[in-house]
Amino acid sequence: MLLGTAGSLGAQTPPATQSIFTCVDGTGRRITSDRPIKECLDREQRELGSSGTVRRVVPPSYTAEERARLAAQRRAEELEISRANEERRRERALLVRYPNQTVHDRERAEALAQVDDVMGAVKKREETLVDQRKQIDAEMEFYQGDREKAPSWLRRKLEDNEEQVFVQKRFLDEQAKEKQRINARFDEELGKLRQLWATGSTSGSATLSR
Repeated sequence: MLLGTAGSLGAQTPPATQSIFTCVDGTGRRITSDRPIKECLDREQRELGSSGTVRRVVPPSYTAEERARLAAQRRAEELEISRANEERRRERALLVRYPNQTVHDRERAEALAQVDDVMGAVKKREETLVDQRKQIDAEMEFYQGDREKAPSWLRRKLEDNEEQVFVQKRFLDEQAKEKQRINARFDEELGKLRQLWATGSTSGSATLSR
């Protein structure tokens, strides 16, 4: 009886459910198989259950070169999205820092004033060097302005003065270029800010408040 029952139960066990793969190949021919279809590796395949319902859609299988190209495309898209997000962040930060042109103009003036203060100190140093050179020239008159005849201490004094004058002039040139860079930066910001003030100030504030 036990053997009979076991045999009876074994006969009633349903067969394992199998998948059916189907697709339409490049020639328009519909193909059906019990395993993924190699003729359709470049296109979608549908995996069906025994009842004909779709279990899943198998995406195309790509070559290594195709996968690399798709990965590069995804990275480029992600980088573009990241850049766009960073640009929006910078725009919101600009609007917070400069709610109007008066604030922007004031900060420009302060930045330029700092450079002017440095340049003013350098020019005072230049005036000191000019006075020092006059004294050196007066001393050199005893030697008819001939450096070779002047004592070593006086020659060193003259060379040091000339070197300091050169350094101060070069520094002044650098500061003048720095003022140009400051103005160029503020001009660029102002052009962007005028667009944001006209079109994006409300939306920018709303985004920040969230």
